[in-house]
Amino acid sequence: MSVEQASPDEQAAIEDLGRELGERIAQTQEYERFETAREAVQRDEEVQAKIDEFEQLRAEFMQARETGQATNSGLQKVQEAQDELHSMPVMSEFLDAQDDLTDTLEAVNEAISEPLAVDFGGEAGGCCQD
Repeated sequence: MSVEQASPDEQAAIEDLGRELGERIAQTQEYERFETAREAVQRDEEVQAKIDEFEQLRAEFMQARETGQATNSGLQKVQEAQDELHSMPVMSEFLDAQDDLTDTLEAVNEAISEPLAVDFGGEAGGCCQD
């Protein structure tokens, strides 16, 4: 059985549409808000220090878990550090902006996937999915 492939011109047209979609997404309010918030997180030394602290605690907990030495108090320390990080205004704004952008991208994924009966943002790569 032979499956017809898209011609080079058709493939180029599809790729052009993809680039145009990416450019249009980059111009959305949600993406611009996300980029602004991401840059603010990167510039904020206090947030960066809290991220480093959280990552260190999480790494220590993961290592303890792998060796069977994890404790509830260790998990609680990680969760408290994460809560402190997420409660910082700059980080909170970033997380909200990220959620809004994710919602927008999920809507785009649904619009692309609908006529194809395939969820390209989710499970399009599997060979034998039900």
